[in-house]
Amino acid sequence: MTGRALPPVLPSARVWQILRRCYPGQPPAAVLERALIMLAIADGHLTPSGQLKAGVGGRTPGRRQA
Repeated sequence: MTGRALPPVLPSARVWQILRRCYPGQPPAAVLERALIMLAIADGHLTPSGQLKAGVGGRTPGRRQA
């Protein structure tokens, strides 16, 4: 980390509603982290183990489509 402060992420009212109803008692930051990791894996930016892939945007060069 470079020592700079991380920018704040402010979930929308709909996201807060989903967090409260679907994940009661769980820390919102932990739920959002899991969701982002699952999305990045599904989009091909992370390996199944959660490691960043090499290449532009975290994808191998041959996977990008024009």
